[in-house]
Formats: sequence, structure tokens, C-alpha cells
Amino acid sequence: MSSPLQLSMVNFNKGAYIVVEGKQNADYFFIIRSGKVRISKEVEVVEEEGGNVLGPGDFFGVVSTMSAHSHIETAQALADVSLIAVHKDNYHLLIEKNTPVAMKIIEAFSRRMRYLDEALARITFKDSVEADINHLFYVAEYYARQSQYNQAYYAYYQYLKYCPQGENVQSARERMLKIKPYSKAVYLDGNEQAFTRTYPRDTMVFCETMPGRELYIIQKGSVKITKIVNDNEVLLAVLKQGDIFGEMSLIENKPRSASAVAFDDAVLLAVNKENFERMVATQPQIIARLTTLLAERIWFIYKQLANTLLTDKVGRLYDALLIQLEKARVPIVSGEDYTFGFGTRELINMVGLPMTEGNQAIRELLRNTKLKAMENRIYTSDVEEIAKQASYYRKMQKIEKARREQRRIS
Repeated sequence: MSSPLQLSMVNFNKGAYIVVEGKQNADYFFIIRSGKVRISKEVEVVEEEGGNVLGPGDFFGVVSTMSAHSHIETAQALADVSLIAVHKDNYHLLIEKNTPVAMKIIEAFSRRMRYLDEALARITFKDSVEADINHLFYVAEYYARQSQYNQAYYAYYQYLKYCPQGENVQSARERMLKIKPYSKAVYLDGNEQAFTRTYPRDTMVFCETMPGRELYIIQKGSVKITKIVNDNEVLLAVLKQGDIFGEMSLIENKPRSASAVAFDDAVLLAVNKENFERMVATQPQIIARLTTLLAERIWFIYKQLANTLLTDKVGRLYDALLIQLEKARVPIVSGEDYTFGFGTRELINMVGLPMTEGNQAIRELLRNTKLKAMENRIYTSDVEEIAKQASYYRKMQKIEKARREQRRIS
């Protein structure tokens, strides 16, 4: 017999602060019963989709509570408000007792992820994200130029499949013939019967802009989530065993917003819509896990968006490394070493720098003797050094911003 779901009702007067950005120990999230709440951030990189004012039925604080990270926003009562407070330990019970609420949270998270993901690409590359299905051809062309033939072959194949009348069909066929001997692309048409699938390193699971009918749970290995914009590859995430991805297309029935590529040899469990709906009803622990992972990703992408505001390129690299340490919950202790699960190329992609500028910034970064690049991994002999450097560059940016503001006023 499952434990009873206990929810508490809390009231706040107009003007009261309910949660404060940067505070740790986010144990509760809130569903609004009545009144209005304003959400704000210290650095407003992009306005929330639908605005920053929430009303009855909306919820807030879920990202920080379910990801177990610090609050990424401040919530203030615009009028007297009545809230339902849900403790993080009760979330799986909420799913069991009220599946529609859980689905509403997951769907909202999915929309938020897509919106923030597109905002990040737009800000990083100063351009809108290409969502047309014909973009498959340009993704294939990018990977072909990089001699990454597994990804190129997969993307060409999907282009021919979904754009049979496309203007680049002949070119795609010719290029596929040339690179076929060097390609090990797998599951080009998926496999409805195979729930467990093996993807060798550097093979594509799915490509941005193609339709999606499945989400994936990583059983073994790792997968990187990437996007090609303006002839650059940006790394959005490196996912590990137990992580779930591809849920946005399944939940929203929209094209893939990014590509998934096996970073190491990977074994994945593929879940289609029918199986997913069954999981929601019968396996609340998996839905709780999905919510936690989506919360992690939203927290991470907010940090990436803030990273785009740093003007010093080396500062952005240090800040990106610190974000990765925070994401992995690595204690910042003097003299403690750490090996990141990616190399310098991925780090450059993470902050959206062109390769030439990125390599120059990496050379400067590696002048720090406490950092090394080896075997497609970045190693530090002292995690505290990364925190100190990231803090220094953020402080220098604030000082420079204050000086510019002072000059403007005077």
C-alpha cells in the first residue's frame, strides 16, 4: 500500500518573496491556487515564454527542487497568493495520485526546454535556428566536411527519406555513394521491434529537424546532444547512463530540436508513445526521473545563457567548466583533481565560439599549469582554481559594466 500524498497549503501576502535566486536547499515547489506571482532573475537573458507573471494552475520552483540545485529565479507575490507546496520526496506520490498534473509539468518543461534551447542558439550564433526539414542536407554537408562520415551518411539518408523532391536530392545520393565505404551508420529507419539498441561511438541516434517517435534511456555509455547553426556545431549536453533524451518530440509531437550522437559506444532503450503512456500510469519512478532530468537540463541551459553574456572568451571557457563542475555536484575543494567527460573541441562548441577563436582561447586557458588536455578529455589538478578564475572573470565583467555605466551617466 502506497503512502498517502500530503500537500500543504501556504499563503503569502502581496509583495512577499516566496523563493530567492541563488538560495540552496530547494525542498518544495509550488502550484498557484489563487493570486499572481512574478518570476524574475538577476540576469534576464531572455523573457520566459508566455511572460514572467504566473497565475492559478501554474507552478514554479520545480526546476531547482527536482534538480537539487540552487534556485535560478526569484518569485514574488504580486497580490495575496494561496499556494500548494509539494515536497520533492512526495513528487512520485503526486504522479501516482494525479497523473495529469505530472504530465502538465513534463509538457511545460518540454516546451520550456525547446524555447530556451532555441534562445541559446539564437544568442550564441546571432541568428535564428533553422527548423526546416531541408536543414537535414546542411547538417549532412557539415559532417561530411568534418570527415565525420557516420553522422553525414545518417543525415543524408534522412534528407532523402523526408525530402524526396528536395533540390539537393541528386547531390545527397552522390555524396552518400562516396562516403558509404567509410560509414558505420546504424538504425537508419529505426526499429520498432528493438527496444534495446546498440550505437557505436560517433553514430547518430537521430538528427535535428527530423520527426521523432521515441525517447531513449541510456543503459550504457554516453550520448552528446548537438546542433548545427551557421556552419558551427554547438554542444548542448553530454548525457550518461540513466539519462533520458528525445522526450520533447515524443511529448509534443514536433521535429527533433537537436541531434543525438553516441559519444562513446552506447546501449539505449527506445520507448515509443504507447509505451510512454503506459509508463506514466504504471511506473511513476521513471516519470519522476524524467522530471528530474528535464529540471537538470533547464537549470543547465539557464547557466549557459548567462555564460553568453561574458565578453572575455577565456572567461567563458572557465565559466563553462565551472558550470560542468556544479552540474556534476563536484565539491570545490582546494587541490582536488577532476577529469571532465569531454575535450577542448566540445568545450569550444559549448560556448559557441568559432573554431579559430576557440582554439586561440584554449591555448590561453592551457597556459594555466593546473589544466591539461589529454585523450579527448580536459583534466584539472585543482577544481578550486577553475572556480577562482571563473569568479575573477565575472568580477572583471561587472567592474567594466559599472565603468561603462558611469561614463554613460557622466
